[in-house]
Amino acid sequence: MSAPEPEPLDLEMFDPVCPSPLVPFRIGDKWATLILRCLEGGPRRFSELKVPLRGITSKSLTQSLRSLERDGFVARTEQAPPERRVEYALTPLGRGLLGPLDAACEWTREHWDELIDAQEAGAERDFAGA
Repeated sequence: MSAPEPEPLDLEMFDPVCPSPLVPFRIGDKWATLILRCLEGGPRRFSELKVPLRGITSKSLTQSLRSLERDGFVARTEQAPPERRVEYALTPLGRGLLGPLDAACEWTREHWDELIDAQEAGAERDFAGA
């Protein structure tokens, strides 16, 4: 008996400003943490991941998934014919990142205004120096 299918991913899962440059650290590339969040509820197909990750190209998604797989955070499973489908799922190591990601998101929410002010000040300095 197979596990029940997870609910479809919500198109509005992420704030339109995500992936936000305000997050002070990254795991992998700019899409990696968002992909991890998409896989939190269970295995997903490539096409399912593209729904909430508006703006990601197929090439970038492929590269991000390969990097996450190489780093041990995501497992790729290929189903045998006749269904012939590929799914991506969090490994125990990847699932272990969800708690620290929650903490980082909370910290970012608490310091949102400070982060925006710092980025705007930096942009003004960059513009003045150009």
